[in-house]
Amino acid sequence: MGFVRFCLTRTQVKDKCIHELFEEQVNKTPDAIALIYEDNSLTYRDLNTQANQLAHYLQSKGVKAGAAIGLCFERSPQLIVAITAILKLNAIYVPLDSNYPQERLQFLIQDARLNTLLLEAENYTATEQVCSAEPQTRIVAFDEDLRSTLKDQPRHNLQAAIPPTHGAYINYTSGSTGTPKGVVVPHQAVLRLVCDTNYIDIQPGDRIGHAATVVFDAATFEIWGALLNGGTIVGIAQNILLQPRDLAAFLKIQNVTTLFLTTALVNQTAAVYPDAFASLKYLLFGGEAVNPQRIREILAAEPPQHLLHVYGPTENTTFSTWYPVTHVPEDATTIPIGKPIASTRCYVLGPCRQLVAVGVAGELYLGGMA
Repeated sequence: MGFVRFCLTRTQVKDKCIHELFEEQVNKTPDAIALIYEDNSLTYRDLNTQANQLAHYLQSKGVKAGAAIGLCFERSPQLIVAITAILKLNAIYVPLDSNYPQERLQFLIQDARLNTLLLEAENYTATEQVCSAEPQTRIVAFDEDLRSTLKDQPRHNLQAAIPPTHGAYINYTSGSTGTPKGVVVPHQAVLRLVCDTNYIDIQPGDRIGHAATVVFDAATFEIWGALLNGGTIVGIAQNILLQPRDLAAFLKIQNVTTLFLTTALVNQTAAVYPDAFASLKYLLFGGEAVNPQRIREILAAEPPQHLLHVYGPTENTTFSTWYPVTHVPEDATTIPIGKPIASTRCYVLGPCRQLVAVGVAGELYLGGMA
């Protein structure tokens, strides 16, 4: 994949960043529920306050604007607080997975030049050995001592002083074809994904399932799709995700309206329980080869209101194209990736990066800033 083209729409407020738009949403709906993870929930006001307190604490410890800060969390309220706090500092978050081999963790910490690593207390042992070899990396664990300290921190918003072209986070590629590469994702790329777009309409009160781990860029859609549109993040535990009937019951009981799953998980679920997604307004899937028969089974059962096949590499911020699936022909071997989402342009180019004619095979480029 080549270059990325983003064209922010008029209503996306070009001169603002993710955390500024989040703070505007806090002012609009302070008492609305921002997130739910099992028995834990936070309102928009509470989430904003806790993120401010963490941001002020990190600032007092010398964390500067523009710094890359590692995150090592499971899906939890603490993860959302930490991400929001980092953005409020005008810093950049770098998702890590405590289950990574130590060699990969070591590489990511060195390559991203992390001077601070935020993690759940439960992950401390898993990362301590790696970080001990990087004495410049400060570890901040979410334990009882930190929670007690944060209660005394200022509660007000920090001052934003960066353009939306500034990096929001760094996602690393798998490295399956070589050395993992860090992709710096700017604030405006996230706004392009979840604000004023054409493939989905997230409304205040919608409930977006959080199924992706923090290192998977689908989490960007789940988290900010909810928080920048007045919705609620609903965390989904791994054991529920892997049990089709449990997942169907969870989606219905929790009134989840919007869910993204990898194609493999959709295939797996549909093979056992094709009407698992009946209660959804939107089911988005992508990332792997589609089994057309499984999608037919979903459509023949009781499908969600909107079934969307989405596509996009890490470099292009989660989704670049979308295709509304309403029918799958019997002879289909795959499902189209569709057309570009709003503020994105796609090109089919030849060997010398020239546009090819209609019907001529070429390479897909999802390409550069307007």
